[in-house]
Parts: sequence; structure tokens; C-alpha cells
Amino acid sequence: MPRCVIIQSDRTILLEVDTPGFEEARDLLARFAELEKSPEHVHTYRVSPLSLWNAASSGMGATEILLGLEKHAKYDLPQNVRAEIREQMARFGRVRMEASGDGYVIKCADPALALQIWSHPKIRPLLLERADDVSIRLEKALRGPVKQALLKLGWPVEDLAGYVEGDPLKFTMRDKRLQGGDWGLRGYQKEAADAFWAGGALKGGSGVVVLPCGAGKTMVGLAAMSKVGMRTLILCTNVVAARQWRDELIDKSSLTAEDIGEYTGHSKEIKPVTIATYQILTWRKKRTDPFMHFDIFNRANWGLIIYDEVHLLPAPVFRATAEIQARRRLGLTATLVREDGLEGDVFSLIGPKKYDVPWRVLEKQGWIASAVCREVRADLGPAERLRYATSTEREQFRIASENPAKVDVVRSILDRHSKDQVLIIGQYLEQIEGLAEGLGAPAITGKTPIRDREEAYTDFRLGKKRLLVLSKVGNFSLDLPDANVLIQVSGTFGSRQEEAQRLGRVLRPKADGGKAHFYSLVTRATSEEEFAQKRQLFLTEQGYRYEVLDALTLLPREV
Repeated sequence: MPRCVIIQSDRTILLEVDTPGFEEARDLLARFAELEKSPEHVHTYRVSPLSLWNAASSGMGATEILLGLEKHAKYDLPQNVRAEIREQMARFGRVRMEASGDGYVIKCADPALALQIWSHPKIRPLLLERADDVSIRLEKALRGPVKQALLKLGWPVEDLAGYVEGDPLKFTMRDKRLQGGDWGLRGYQKEAADAFWAGGALKGGSGVVVLPCGAGKTMVGLAAMSKVGMRTLILCTNVVAARQWRDELIDKSSLTAEDIGEYTGHSKEIKPVTIATYQILTWRKKRTDPFMHFDIFNRANWGLIIYDEVHLLPAPVFRATAEIQARRRLGLTATLVREDGLEGDVFSLIGPKKYDVPWRVLEKQGWIASAVCREVRADLGPAERLRYATSTEREQFRIASENPAKVDVVRSILDRHSKDQVLIIGQYLEQIEGLAEGLGAPAITGKTPIRDREEAYTDFRLGKKRLLVLSKVGNFSLDLPDANVLIQVSGTFGSRQEEAQRLGRVLRPKADGGKAHFYSLVTRATSEEEFAQKRQLFLTEQGYRYEVLDALTLLPREV
């Protein structure tokens, strides 16, 4: 069989797209390497320490990686890359954290490593004393900061220090929904919850589960709650997401509305299961004021904290999370990519990756819809081109994003999907509101009252409306299973996570088995076109290919 992988001594890996074995090699690389760029014929990955540590934490071994690379490699593996993979994978577990008396102790694989950590000027202030030649004591309050500091030093900590036992929470999971119809955990959802829990052992109880949008991460959270059986705090992106969590918990378990509290700008309830938003946690009157609601982490004896969409976790919440390392923590996300570069803090403070599965695998199994991705390129008109030429870089991006020619493209796509459930989503309010008015569709933005949003979403689910126009509020936590077409008219520069989230809005499996359609509208020969290539990186890694169309000859063949 032809081989499609070239491993280079600078730790980059080239993957030839148009070669048999490409898909198998891509799925292998996605487990332990980071995709950097993906033009038409050759994709470039890079092996990093963090990507290898995440692979190790999810159960992958160096031998598995090396055998996989040897199977697909066109040339011999460079010796330094082979050594780097073995070295970095072996680092995970060489430093462990365990409980000891009233505090914690770091246990190292050998005395030399313990001395290196003890002698490091940035680590030493966080430590108490040497317990023996391989052990170092630290205070309980510094469990999180020590893990952060050691990760930056190149030593990922395997945290085996255990957890406090939260107040008990007793409930059962239903086998039928409240409105009727059978329900049960899918195989991969059960596997994900089992990987997180690890049979209740110290190796379990903290970590991240990575699953595609539409694959039922909420169900993984519910399964984890059932296994832990303790009071649970759920943190999510916004009020709509909080209420969707509440509705799902009530529908699929014996939990009732009386058991579940909402802690948002609208209500401040603390109940056995409490659902709060990142917005309320990071709210303060002035930038110099403390965050008023961080005390929620200590207002009940939580046994589990769930971080929904953990890739969007605000940086200030990491500080609070560093202080509650004795609570079990589950992160849920479609992608470990963070645009702020804080993937290392997710690893240290929420936990390492415990489970993931390639999107295309779930697509082949029918758990998420098959998707067709198209990038439609339109030109700027003469007047806009002149404005673009004389503007700053940021202004140029907005001019390209709000290209008036996109309106006709949207109408053309809608004509071809007249019987489908369509979402239009964009970055700029004027663009969104103008499109909504011109198309006679509801515009849902951050200014739209929660009640109006929920009414519009309900009408869409019932088929009373076939078109919604959304601002960035539509990026995540939307439960609109019948949506099968998404038109992205503008986005946030080169945000890979946003591209993934937006495709995810239409990936719920369709009752008729039909495909999902994702259109990204891009202005040709502008900075928006350059950023579009960056946005598509994560989805390319998951196996999606973008067909590029010219707006003037849109959809030359039947959809």
C-alpha cells in the first residue's frame, strides 16, 4: 500500500491527502499531534509535548504511536523524533501528586528529578519541605498552582491526591423520556463517562471529554453525575444553555425542577444541582473590583463540577479552579483548541484528556449527520474595494466580512434550500440585523431577551419558522436538531474553535438521514480569505473537506 506520511526532524509531519491510507493516517495523527495548516494536497502537523501528554493521559502509548507512524511513513523516522516521542510520553506519570497528612506531597520517579524541582527558582516558593529524597511537601491551597508551574517546566503532574466527598445526590437515569420514547446512553457516551470515572479510582475524577457538537456531551455529563452521586455544579456558556441543561436533566433522569437551581443574572438559586453561567461568574462592577460570584464554588459541598464548552472557559475562572482542586472536575468540549493559548491550564487545572473520538467515526456510525462544507467566494464591489485599500487591517477585515455582495449569495443559497431548516450566523450586528430585516426572519443577538430567544427557538423546532438569523450567541449550546443548513456570513478572524462550533449546529442526525450543509461566505483576495484558511484547520483535521465555489456560478450541480 502506498504510504502518505513524511516525518521530519523538526517534529513536523507531512500528510499527503490524495494517497490511499490518508484517512487512517489522519485519524492516527489527530490523537497525538496538532494540525498547523491544510492546503489542498499536503497537511502539516506538529508534535508538541502537550499533544503527547494528552495522548498519554487518554491511554495511548509511545509504542502505539511509533508503530502507527512506521506503518504510514514513506521514509525512516528521524531518530530525534522517535526519541522525543518516547521521552515526552514517558514524562507523564514521572511526577505524581498524592495526599499526605494535612497537605499534599509530590513524588518523583528518582532523586535527581526531585532535586531539579526543589531547586527551581519558580517552583521552590510554592513548596514546603523535602519529605525524603523523592518526595516534596506542599500546602493544600497550592495544589493547582504547583501543577501549573510544573507543566511549564516540562513535567506534567499525574494527580492522585484524591477528592473531598461532596454531599450525596441520589437520582436514577430514565430509560424513557418524559414525553415518551426510549432513551439510553450510546456506547461512546458510556465509554467517555467510564474513562472519566475510572471505576472511582484516584486516576479518575478529573479530565476532559472531547466529542463533536451534536454527539450528546450533556448525556456524558449526566452519566458522570450518576457515577459520582454527589452535589453537582454545572458551568455553561449562557442562560439558554443553562436551561437546556436543566430540561435535559429533567427529561432523562429522576431529577425534578425542585432539585435544580439556576445561578444567572436572572436568578440566584443554590440547589443540589446548580447550573451557573460563565458570564455571571466573571461579572463585576468595575475592572478593578473582585469577581463577586466566585464564592459559588464554596457555597455548597460540591462533589462534581462540570465545565461545559471548556475551550471557552474564561481565563479568570482558571484562578478559581486552581483553588478547588479537591473537587472532581469534568470538562466537556468539541475541541481542545483555545485561541488564547491556555490549553496547558486546561490540562493542569481541569484535567488531561480522558476520551475523544474522531468526528468522522461518529458520522459513519450515524450518530452525527454527514456534512458537506462549501466556501463561497465573492468579490468586493468597486466602492468597497477603494475603501478596503485605504483602511487599517482591522477595518479591512470588517469591510470584507460585511461585503454587500454576500446578501445575493445568501438569497441564492436560500432558494436552493427552500424546504430546509436554515441558520444564518455572523459576527457583526448591523450585518445580522440587515439580513434579518431583508429576509423577514427573526434576528437573535445578545440584546434579544431570553424569553424572545426561547420563543424563536421553539417555533424553529416546531417548523413554524424555517429561518433564523443569529449573532455570535448562536456559536454554542443551541438545541436545534432539525437545522440542516448553516450559512456563515462572517466570523471571528481565524478562530478554529468557532468554525467547529458553527458546523456543530447542524450535525445532529436528521430524521430522514439527510446531509447537513455548511456554507462559509468569504470575500476573495482579502484578509478574510486568509483567515478562512486558518478557521478551517480543526475541521480539516476531523476529516472535512471544503469545496470552493465562485459566487457567480454558485452550486453548479444539484444539492
